[in-house]
Amino acid sequence: MRRPFILPIFAVATLMWVAACAQPVMVSLPTTETKIEAEAVAPKAALRAQTFSALNGWQNDRHAEALVAFQKSCARIKPQPATRMMGGAADIIGGKIGDWLAACEHAGTMQTGQGIKSDIAARRFFETWFTPYLVSDANTNEGANGLFTGYFEPELNGALQPGGPYQTPLYARPNDLISVSLGQFDESLTGNTVWGRIKDGRLVPYANRAEIEQGRAGVKLKPLVWVDDPVEAFFLHVQGSGRVRLNKTEVMRLGFAGKNGKPYKSIGRLLIDRGEISADRLTMDSIAKWVRDHPKRGRELLVENPSFIFFRNLTGDGPIGSQGAALTPGRSLAVDRRYLSMGLPLWLETQHPLDANRPFHRLMVAQDTGGAIKGVVRGDIFFGAGSDARKQAGNMKRNGRYFVLLPVSQVAR
Repeated sequence: MRRPFILPIFAVATLMWVAACAQPVMVSLPTTETKIEAEAVAPKAALRAQTFSALNGWQNDRHAEALVAFQKSCARIKPQPATRMMGGAADIIGGKIGDWLAACEHAGTMQTGQGIKSDIAARRFFETWFTPYLVSDANTNEGANGLFTGYFEPELNGALQPGGPYQTPLYARPNDLISVSLGQFDESLTGNTVWGRIKDGRLVPYANRAEIEQGRAGVKLKPLVWVDDPVEAFFLHVQGSGRVRLNKTEVMRLGFAGKNGKPYKSIGRLLIDRGEISADRLTMDSIAKWVRDHPKRGRELLVENPSFIFFRNLTGDGPIGSQGAALTPGRSLAVDRRYLSMGLPLWLETQHPLDANRPFHRLMVAQDTGGAIKGVVRGDIFFGAGSDARKQAGNMKRNGRYFVLLPVSQVAR
């Protein structure tokens, strides 16, 4: 018998040790200097079993596109031990790796293509191997309602050496940047990471955006490439990956390599709060225009977001999400991995970014995370690269809900 159930999410850690630089490093959690990415009282995720007929627009989706994304996730799932939890802890939605192996094996035998026949076959696959569950936050009045935004892969112009218009560096991950996955020490903290550097045998916070840009990071940073637009470089930090066109034929693809661990602060929210842009007119383009129209205040605004991203060169298919799988435009979703495991298929019901009267109902796969993606019902849609993707991502801010698809062998309990 399937029934609604609630997954407890989190506890609070107090003291632990990590090793780095061949020296014991003590990390006290929480302190006034080191903050973890967790609330003191975290919400709880509740699941309620549904039928596929309850999913609005399910019959009309192009399921073969979602199957391709799911196959990429399966390539990351299958090599893991069957007894391991999908999300690293028992209270994160997803169950055990072993629950997914049969579905992933079958998915790997399916031919992917375009057309009605491929979509029908893919839809039957998901209907056969999975049961949909409505996801809701058990601790708020919002319930199953949440916010859905969008991101994309920016393309900038750049050069390997500074000169002319190319004066804004994009940095490689510094040698002194340390990341600590807290779930390795306490399962209740799975999905949380502390970033910092070693000082006097202790892990301390890393420099903020202003300190890094002013050359006060405490270490010499290595630029990967220099770009011609500091505003677009800032948005590249927000997106976490992108492309830099070096000339007419050569393109460098950059992916996330690390961050300074400072909390993400929305400059769009700051502009709204200060009365500079009304909430109904806030888009990525309107933010960029305001920053360019106010050069001094614009520079000051950008550094109010203390978060800073470091990059690495990528080759092959990409960009790469947090799961390690290449993202699929329109089918990859960034979620809060404190509640949802990477690789889960999710049926999303919201509205189109460019037309609030047009439904945006489609099957997606949880393959990424983001600093601003916090909450049980919260998602960030990857729209791909190019001007259309930028426009959709920049205008995507809709309420909606989603249903997680769990293997039929995994009984809700």
